[in-house]
Amino acid sequence: MTGTKAQIGDRPTVAIIGGGLSGAAVAWHLARLTPAPRIVVIEPRAELGQGLAYGTPDPAHKLNVPAQRMTLDTSDPLHFQRWLSSSEGPFLPAGSATLAGDIFAPRQVFGRYVAHHLRPFLDAGRIEHLRAHAQVARREGEQYRITLATGEDLRADRLVLAVSHPEPSVPRGLRALTAETGLIRDPYAPDALAGIAPDENVLIVGTGLTGADIVASLQERGHRGRIHLLSRHGRFSQPHGPAQDETGADFTVAPERTALGLLRRVRRALATDAEGGLTWHAVFDRLRTQAPAIWAALPQGERRRLLRHLRGLWDIHRFRIAPQTHDTLLRAIAARRVEPIAGAITDATVAPEGIALDLHLRGGGERRLTVDRVVLATGPAHAAAFEVTPVLASLEAGGTIRRDPLGLGILTTTEGNAIDATGAAQETLLIAGPLARGAVGELMGVPEITARAEGIARKLARSLPDAEAPLVAPDRATA
Repeated sequence: MTGTKAQIGDRPTVAIIGGGLSGAAVAWHLARLTPAPRIVVIEPRAELGQGLAYGTPDPAHKLNVPAQRMTLDTSDPLHFQRWLSSSEGPFLPAGSATLAGDIFAPRQVFGRYVAHHLRPFLDAGRIEHLRAHAQVARREGEQYRITLATGEDLRADRLVLAVSHPEPSVPRGLRALTAETGLIRDPYAPDALAGIAPDENVLIVGTGLTGADIVASLQERGHRGRIHLLSRHGRFSQPHGPAQDETGADFTVAPERTALGLLRRVRRALATDAEGGLTWHAVFDRLRTQAPAIWAALPQGERRRLLRHLRGLWDIHRFRIAPQTHDTLLRAIAARRVEPIAGAITDATVAPEGIALDLHLRGGGERRLTVDRVVLATGPAHAAAFEVTPVLASLEAGGTIRRDPLGLGILTTTEGNAIDATGAAQETLLIAGPLARGAVGELMGVPEITARAEGIARKLARSLPDAEAPLVAPDRATA
């Protein structure tokens, strides 16, 4: 239960460091599969499932996919949608449903859904929520010793790393502002935007989903000042497409071995689909589902080339924007309250009139911009995870885990086993969530995170001794 003391039990212990969606999903699936282990989730937040994406209390921050595509259980695609319609589901704010009937709920609602389905297991003691930060983890023989910020130790037979996303890194041109209050590094931190006055001019660095969320939040708060949206290419997250047939493209047949070859093949598929009346969405949906096979076929150098040249293009088509948020953004741009800018910051200084920024524009030329606040919306800095997460640094120092060479997180097998300093896969140390995506290419969306959590839970259950039937009835746990 929440706040339980770290003790050594008689049953084998599975420790999960991180209780956002990834860690919570692993715990939920493992508890449903077998009652054998003691499951301890180490997470400082008050509720499990409330990570970066789903812990935001701002109702303007909406899920970017409709409810019928969100679920904790891949075998039950409508799991979340049914819960929304049940007596346990919350009232949704006005504007959550589109004219087509799709529901784009506030993201916090999905976090509440995850917490609701964990509650029976927490109440029964099948899952323990240890509210603390894990500071150090070491391999000691066949076990792991995890030292908490409280000074307590927990020993575990299996360890799952589901640590949270690192906050965005500060771009080189803004490093002079690192200590300034005018720079907001984590826009999802509690009350991060509360100090922005209605008439202040704001620069948002990043034009993806996070940037659109910030615009929606400021508009909801009645912000009247000018908002500048800056990215190197000036691209925005794309909206969802119409209901349509699937593409005939199959990227797993004779998969491409180069990034350029893949790009050309995608372009041919888009042209073929367009002739048949399909939008680009069909091809990108297929790319998403076939991403592991596509990624596996690419040599390491081609993976790096793909990330360098095509990642931005992929992200804006892959991470689509909720219709309501998209409409808010377009209206603000049309009303000239929001100005998109394509370029890069070359210098930043604090002046009496505000923060003075020198920009190099994408089309050529320079521009001086003065604002009151700068908000980073560039996404988590996964490459810096080891520097900002002490428990990862300790495991690396002990040779138990290694960095992914592409800067995507932790080096793992395709099934999620950590790879140690000698290159050996660790059977008792598994990585859940986005920090494992270097092995599979795509591990950021709910379907992929849920499927990975299920796979890790099955691996853990197979490696643990059998026991009697589950203590929590399945209908309570899966309603």
